[in-house]
Amino acid sequence: MPQPLPFVPAALLNVAALKASCAGCSMHQLCLPMGLDEDDITRLDSIIGKRRRILRDERLYQMDEPFRNLYAIRFGHFKTYQVNAGGEQQITGFQMAGELLGMDAISGDRHHCDAVALEDSEVCEIPFARLEELFGQVPTLLRHFHRIMSQEITREQNVMLLLGNMRAEQRFAVFLVNLSARYAARGYSATSFQLRMSREDIGNYLGLTIESISRLLSRFKKQGWIGVDKREMTLLDPAMLKALAAGTEQCSPMA
Repeated sequence: MPQPLPFVPAALLNVAALKASCAGCSMHQLCLPMGLDEDDITRLDSIIGKRRRILRDERLYQMDEPFRNLYAIRFGHFKTYQVNAGGEQQITGFQMAGELLGMDAISGDRHHCDAVALEDSEVCEIPFARLEELFGQVPTLLRHFHRIMSQEITREQNVMLLLGNMRAEQRFAVFLVNLSARYAARGYSATSFQLRMSREDIGNYLGLTIESISRLLSRFKKQGWIGVDKREMTLLDPAMLKALAAGTEQCSPMA
């Protein structure tokens, strides 16, 4: 039998060891530390509050909550959504490791959406007031933060285009191609991954019914473009999916 660990008084615990280390994080080349040298990463490390575990279906923050922190996703997946006056949810995005949550609140000091974990996840809390102070000391960090904000604006514009002008088949192809690229950027397979979100959530995000998502999955599978086993997704014909996403290929309208 394994021997019990020796008792260590709480006073002797190294509290700093409980904090996230940017340099040692596998996602640091996708997150704020991207492009920073060793000294600047150490400065960023010094302001990170703590790692925070968020259980599946637990809120990280909610609409109208005062803005204090940005959150870098260390592992796991989240969804963000807004609730309209009628109490209906509209999903605004799905986020994964290496991405930042909370930028929606920078302008008005309050969050404009809810962020909920799709699975057990972990985030690094980044107090925004201290981050702003660091921007003045580390120009490279400020430039990278501006790039992240620009990417977020572009993402929102793409969602508007997705919901406004694209047919259902193109919307779904864009969704799959986007997931593929994001997983590849993290060193995972670009053609085989698990859908962390439900079909209902995908439909909500794409402006489609859950029945439409089920029909699209069946049709793409029948065409030999994807393989589906519950939530396991395999992209069998990535080139065709990219062509559908770009609008250079079309399939017949759904019945």
